[in-house]
Amino acid sequence: MYKVLLVDDERMILEGISSIVDWSSAGTELMGTARNGVEAYAFVCEHPPDIIISDIRMPGMNGLELVAKVKETHPQIRLMMLSGFDEFEYAKKAMQYGVKHYLLKPCNENTIVSALQEIVSELKQEESKEVFIQTMKESLQKVLPHVKAQFLKEFVMNKSYGARDWEYYSQLFGLQLNGKKVRFILIHLDGTFEYEHLFAVKNIAEDLLHEPLLSSTVGDQVLIVIEDAVHAELLHQQVRDIRKVFKQYYKMDATVAISEAGDIDESRRLYLQALDCLGHRFYLGEAGLITVRDVPEASEQRYERFVYDEDKILLHIRAGNWNEAKAELDLFFEQLVSSRMDIQTTKSYVLQAFISMARLCSEERMNEYMSQTVRFVQMETLQHCMTMLKEIAMEITDMNYERNRTKYSVIIQKVIEIVNEQLGNPELSLTWVAHQMLYMNSDYLGKLFKKETGEKFSNYVVTLRVHKAMDVIKTQDDVKIFELAEQLGFGDNPQYFSQVFKKIAGCAPTEYKKIRKLNITVF
Repeated sequence: MYKVLLVDDERMILEGISSIVDWSSAGTELMGTARNGVEAYAFVCEHPPDIIISDIRMPGMNGLELVAKVKETHPQIRLMMLSGFDEFEYAKKAMQYGVKHYLLKPCNENTIVSALQEIVSELKQEESKEVFIQTMKESLQKVLPHVKAQFLKEFVMNKSYGARDWEYYSQLFGLQLNGKKVRFILIHLDGTFEYEHLFAVKNIAEDLLHEPLLSSTVGDQVLIVIEDAVHAELLHQQVRDIRKVFKQYYKMDATVAISEAGDIDESRRLYLQALDCLGHRFYLGEAGLITVRDVPEASEQRYERFVYDEDKILLHIRAGNWNEAKAELDLFFEQLVSSRMDIQTTKSYVLQAFISMARLCSEERMNEYMSQTVRFVQMETLQHCMTMLKEIAMEITDMNYERNRTKYSVIIQKVIEIVNEQLGNPELSLTWVAHQMLYMNSDYLGKLFKKETGEKFSNYVVTLRVHKAMDVIKTQDDVKIFELAEQLGFGDNPQYFSQVFKKIAGCAPTEYKKIRKLNITVF
């Protein structure tokens, strides 16, 4: 029922209308009466009605003054005016205040009920409209986050969006930057995860970043856009907090990339920049924060052809020498990191080394290793590649060590021991070992050595000396070349030593020393 206040200074009219009108038939109820405008307004302020029926001419505050006052403070109240025939000018003025219903005295019960029914119908329509609008607003609020998320995806993925599009959507979503720049944040979950984990880290990030402008999931990553309104160190701390909270609840870590600050109409560039930063986790490792400063400029990146002789690794693996093989593998990965080639090219070098190692095994074991090739392709960091390659290299090296330990005859084992002991002796040769140490025919010993090791004695010694030289350079970068040549049995012929070194290592000793200084390991 809609509540009605009746106002008239004539007691008989007030009582008459109150009693004769069938209020309920119009969907209303009479909640009170007043004798003038002052009394009526005081009632309105304490108990606002839905409808006021008021006479125009009254003492104290007339009907027009009451209409003006009510419209000012309670615009939702509907008004109906009663007046005599000669008060039409008053009625016209009342209509200027929005009063649509004007009845001439004397008016009967049916006229009043009919007018009330018309007002009630209008009120119901208004309520229905309000309910509809409110329902639409609530529905919009429910879908708005999804719409904003989809818009963000489109904005960063579609090249055709620009400043005008942002102006339109910013008004639609109520996003005002006031000239401020933005940053793009990309979150990548490390390891295996469920799709629900993306929404979990997204919610944590939205909470700790204090209501970011936009957020969405793009593929298997979370993308968040924030105003560039805080100091970089504070932003980095917020990112660390996001990772900490997520790891606390889900026992998983994440890698986060942050773009530089830029205008919102540069969204696609900023997104691709953050994506590029994230891609460098392949070299920098997971579970951390990567910014533009951590990624080398395109002009600084090294594009020269990567050169590495994998035989230097395979030689030690085949011989069963794990310490030497591990040292070569470390150098191999150090050079891969320094080269910063594209990820697929880097993986191809790792894969090539892996396949070469697998071929050192029996056919059955080689097939077992080859079945793991796809794992290298799927790995997301160079650290993971290195760990797996080292594990496999150690397995193959140990197998070769056991095989070599039983394979070589006592004589050849003795020869190898002598070589290791006399590596710095310039007199070391097949003839010297045969005649001076073992007292046997040198031709026979040479054939026996080649048969069991697969190498000529002279090649074996030279290769061993060069690798020993490389080890010395790794630990003593200030060593002189002539000193190195003398220590490793090349006597006073450093030029010959340099030639042999370059043939086996791929570069001269002086160049190798420079490379060692430039290479910065991250492992």
